[in-house]
Amino acid sequence: MKAKTGGTILATPTASEPLRADDSASDQRLGECVRLLRQRMRLSIQELGRRTGLSIGMISQLERGLSTPSIRTLRLLSLALQVPVSFFFEERPPGDGAGSPYVVRRPQRRLLRLTSSGVLKESLAPDAPGTMEMYELTLSPGGSSGADFVKHQGEKAGYVLAGTLRLWLDHEAHLLEEGDTFRFPSAVPHMFDNPGGAPTRIVWITVPMAA
Repeated sequence: MKAKTGGTILATPTASEPLRADDSASDQRLGECVRLLRQRMRLSIQELGRRTGLSIGMISQLERGLSTPSIRTLRLLSLALQVPVSFFFEERPPGDGAGSPYVVRRPQRRLLRLTSSGVLKESLAPDAPGTMEMYELTLSPGGSSGADFVKHQGEKAGYVLAGTLRLWLDHEAHLLEEGDTFRFPSAVPHMFDNPGGAPTRIVWITVPMAA
């Protein structure tokens, strides 16, 4: 599939290089998290597959730490397991214990490494309950949200800090550069990738549909 933007034909996102050579410990931790959430909800792998549209084999490999999910896959799992995407992040690094529950210092950011997708996500939101999710995304050259479009309820917005972001909205590609911003209903089919030769950094905000 190809899309036109500004008269230029852009190809769909391609697979990216990993962010790190060895991230098996992160994959194991993420897989265990998915498995425990599934068991807590008393769902079989088959039922989780039905709710997400993911194959049984993919979920099984993910739970065993044999594969890394894309951003799209993680979003589908979060919706089916009824947790925010931030639930899958690593534990927050220890701080000095004197911080505010409303402030996140840079060294205390929680991380999520999706190496096969070329994505590093850093949670910018405090752990206090709230509806808004806020991240800093770093996309390696060729990194992407996944090979398929995703849509759900809510709203998304972002600000490109550096590099180039190709944002696909309803099968139309928009090439964004440093300083560009965006906002769209999450019900619009969307995905994104980094078509450039340097890492892309984005502040990404997700607001689920109000209850």
